[in-house]
Amino acid sequence: MEWSKTFPKSAAQVIGFVDDSLAVVYDYQQWHRDLGSFVQDHGDESGFGHQRLRVFNYRIQEDGPRWSDTLDNDDIEDFNYVKGQLSDSVIWGGDPKSEVSFWKIGSKPRKMKIKKVFDGCSIDVRYTTKLRPWLDGKILVMGNKLDPDIEGFDLDSLGSEYCQYAVLDTIQKTATYKRLDDDLRWIKKCDDVRAWGDDVYCLKFDKEERTSSLFMNDSLGHVLENDYFWTAGAVLQFQGHILLLERDVCRLENGKIKCFASASSSGISFKNREDDVYITY
Repeated sequence: MEWSKTFPKSAAQVIGFVDDSLAVVYDYQQWHRDLGSFVQDHGDESGFGHQRLRVFNYRIQEDGPRWSDTLDNDDIEDFNYVKGQLSDSVIWGGDPKSEVSFWKIGSKPRKMKIKKVFDGCSIDVRYTTKLRPWLDGKILVMGNKLDPDIEGFDLDSLGSEYCQYAVLDTIQKTATYKRLDDDLRWIKKCDDVRAWGDDVYCLKFDKEERTSSLFMNDSLGHVLENDYFWTAGAVLQFQGHILLLERDVCRLENGKIKCFASASSSGISFKNREDDVYITY
């Protein structure tokens, strides 16, 4: 088995942000194994590992990353340590249905076995796409689209046995699957959701108006127009304390949204809004 000598640039992607000047870039190394004549019709196999996180300053072009760490996992481990950003300095991986990992910037990732619990429903979220900070210090577990006409939390047409979300408790090591109660039913409209303290924030994209909206506890806080061409699948998401609105990198400060950089389509190039200087890694 041979590992590639380099980390392919095509694998690099921004997985999150730390404060308002640092981007977390994820990539990995590929491996290849020649099976020779032992397996007929399958002469080789390939995969990836040695997952790596790097932290770059995207405000100022520097010689390299501020921090970098590469896992030494071998080719037989199929655990994915990098699925998305949970908080300002923590990247999550794995699957909340069985085992999750939390990789804190500056440390090694730690795994945690999770037990499933059901509360008022019996069919869990099919596939987890996001973990987000939630109320009472817990973690919100969100699923993906189950059908072209059914998105996010809006699963009412499937029946009451379908769970709409889960709450991950890292102290009890449980993921409790639930349906939305009256206080949270409004988040069915959201493309992404998270809690800050006791407040629930929601990002929603309007396909017809081509605007994005930020709600707090079901009250409209901001309507944001964007200079870019919004597509039907526009990226709207919370990444740590950053709001990523298609290509705009924004921050919520004192009740106002400030967009201070633009990310390129490749995800590892940034344009400073003040002086039009490109910063590329």
